[in-house]
Amino acid sequence: MLTKTVAYYWEKLREGLDWKLLVFLLLFLNVKLAIKIPAIVLIYILQFDFKLGFSLKNSRLPLFYPIIIIIAIVNGLIGLRYANANYALVWLTGISFWLICVLAVHQIKLSVERNTVDVIHRTIVVFFIINAVCSLYNLLSIIYHIHAINPYTYQGEYQKYFIGTGDYIKGITFDTSNTNAILNAAGVIYFLNKRQPLLLLVCMATLLLTCSNFVNIILLLILLAIFIFKSTRDQKSLIVACLVMLVIFMVKISPQNNDYVIETTKYAFLKEKKPVQVISPALIKQTVVVLTPEEQKQHIAQEYLDSVGAILAQTRKTNKIVTSHPLVFTSIGAITRPIADINSAPYQSDTVTPPGQKPLVNFISTHRAVLPISGNNNYTASSPGKILSMEQTASFFRQHISKIGLGMGLGNFSSKLAFKATGLGVSGGYPSKYIYINPAFMVNHLDLYLNFFSKRAGFHSLTNSPFSVYDQIVAEYGLLGLLALAIYYFGFFAAQYQLLTYGIPLLFLMAAVFFVDYWFEQLSIVPFFELLLFLNIKEVSLLKSHKS
Repeated sequence: MLTKTVAYYWEKLREGLDWKLLVFLLLFLNVKLAIKIPAIVLIYILQFDFKLGFSLKNSRLPLFYPIIIIIAIVNGLIGLRYANANYALVWLTGISFWLICVLAVHQIKLSVERNTVDVIHRTIVVFFIINAVCSLYNLLSIIYHIHAINPYTYQGEYQKYFIGTGDYIKGITFDTSNTNAILNAAGVIYFLNKRQPLLLLVCMATLLLTCSNFVNIILLLILLAIFIFKSTRDQKSLIVACLVMLVIFMVKISPQNNDYVIETTKYAFLKEKKPVQVISPALIKQTVVVLTPEEQKQHIAQEYLDSVGAILAQTRKTNKIVTSHPLVFTSIGAITRPIADINSAPYQSDTVTPPGQKPLVNFISTHRAVLPISGNNNYTASSPGKILSMEQTASFFRQHISKIGLGMGLGNFSSKLAFKATGLGVSGGYPSKYIYINPAFMVNHLDLYLNFFSKRAGFHSLTNSPFSVYDQIVAEYGLLGLLALAIYYFGFFAAQYQLLTYGIPLLFLMAAVFFVDYWFEQLSIVPFFELLLFLNIKEVSLLKSHKS
């Protein structure tokens, strides 16, 4: 009897979901390329089909992908004559990334075509539930580690968490917290349209945990637009609930984010200079010392034991207890260490350079003569790195007008691949004997990145990162690439605006987040956006056909 019952519910669950799609999403959105590639292989084994359907008229998939690959091939054939042999690997790797994008979007489209709207919807629901559980696990792990209820105000361990707690809320993708934030922002828009309040609030709560101020602001603007122009009374109530959650989180849970947003806004748009911290020569010497986490613990423990030994030696000499010293003696003579004041200076900033930043520091030291920004100790940024990177791209094209049409070629100026090929570990590992750095990239975006990300964690923010889809496309694929993105990617979906409901705010969200990372190369949020957009087009098409 029990076996039959279990079999019955398992069959209902199996029929209610597209398991192939769910497994593909869980694996392909993982940060590791070593997991993404097997995910592609697996989905094509389970769902074998290579009928892509590209055409100049009524193309099944966005023509942006084949166009950008053609531009990359042309640029590569031109550039290989001048570049060193290592560029061949960069070129082939870059084209492979684009081919993976094509294979992924084809399978996404295929899943939508072969399943009912309800099946795809339930699959999406299960994905968000799994992601929310993983995000909650991230948070609970931090709470267990620090023994404090609110890690967003915890300043111990050199402020390892505190305002940066959201960086550790990575969800099921194990990617950056921004990836988690963007996926949940899309979920808020999706479930708002579906009028599913519980799932909407779950996505909103998960988004807030990531502490992504940029995504919060973009989603806030989109929700306000929906509230004003197109929403029912129930949807308006849900939007208000989301805004209340945001306010409570910013005021009660993570109040320091208010100051961060205000200061960043002043710095970016009002050109107010951040206070310059004067660093002594002694501190500079300390910052180039790299200790592993275990060595740091040993160092602290050794200093503590040395201080205890010194006090005990003094006590034995004088036959009295030095009550002015912070050590505490119990009634039985045992020595205990008092609870540290985590708000005191020693806990506010770690002066030891983390191991991950050591390659950046060494690179600057070795190439200081050719790095106009990071190699200049007196350099002070006039704007956030994001704005400066755009200025660098514009300045480069003013000096190299012949490159405007097709750009510099993939991996040569602004891309995840360009950073990866440096061998500095910025975007994953890369074989050292094949390291490739284009001179134009080195003195522009790489130099800018080194300036901010070789410093302490306070500089490691979206506002200082040169990463951007738009910068990548225009810099490495030129105006032709930018037109292809506008017309044959965004235009592909926007042309079907009559079949889009929640798809329209999703397009605005996608257009905004393309400013903050190389998302096509990241192989994460883009396929998920495409899934929601294809689903929206299908469900509205079916609804209209039934009415007619």
